[in-house]
Amino acid sequence: MVRKRVSSPQGNYEATVHNIRDLVLEVESKAGGTGSVGVAIPGTISPASGLIKNANSTWLAGKALDKDLGTVLNRPVRLANDANCFALSEAVDGAAVGANVVFGVIIGTGVGGGIVVGQRVLTGPNSIAGEWGHNPMPWPGENEWPGVTCYCGKQACIETFVSGTGMARDHLLVTGEAIPAEEIIRRAEDDDQVSSATLARYERRLGKSLASILNVLDPDIIVLGGGVSNVQRLYKNIPPLIAEYSFSDEISTPVVQNLHGDSSGVRGAAWLW
Repeated sequence: MVRKRVSSPQGNYEATVHNIRDLVLEVESKAGGTGSVGVAIPGTISPASGLIKNANSTWLAGKALDKDLGTVLNRPVRLANDANCFALSEAVDGAAVGANVVFGVIIGTGVGGGIVVGQRVLTGPNSIAGEWGHNPMPWPGENEWPGVTCYCGKQACIETFVSGTGMARDHLLVTGEAIPAEEIIRRAEDDDQVSSATLARYERRLGKSLASILNVLDPDIIVLGGGVSNVQRLYKNIPPLIAEYSFSDEISTPVVQNLHGDSSGVRGAAWLW
């Protein structure tokens, strides 16, 4: 198995296309063969225009990424939303194996969601199924309304609260201290009370946001991915918060950590073929 990871060239579409091309060619050279190419992206292909939409890597928006990659690689390329790829990977042979309805969540720099039913991704006619991060924060409390403006142009989106950047923004708002989510989490694990309070606010927001998903979808399992999913206290603290806000007398839906880590979205992209 060959793996390589490089940083995204922020704001540069052409460099992104060339980076992906170079990664594919390098991996094929080391593996000794030519393969099919699947790509997981933070966005999706618009059924109306054929161009990328809803990408928080905003330099991809409005581009024909699949066609441009196909041109530079001289072969067909399949691409799909990264959260859909993640959910598919975990449903097929990951943490949700055996479950019929899987809601896969990516909580990192942004917030994504994917729905898999019977090991098939549910995309919907508009290719937006699972995009819970761009619903408003439900049951808004103090400092949650009207909220900040999201990159999508609307206010108080779930993504602006339960992404890693949202956690850091909340910490800054309450404490006046500008530190990244990774540092907040590290301090909370070291029993720093201020950072623990930030993480507790984050958990409540994540819990009630997921409760709104249960009220609509009622999945068999929720699988968390992305950098914030490595916070182990979430798996103890989030289920009671979901139960508190859900429209049910009892909630049995497990919330589990992914099995395949950072590789899950890439694995799901391979399943596109």
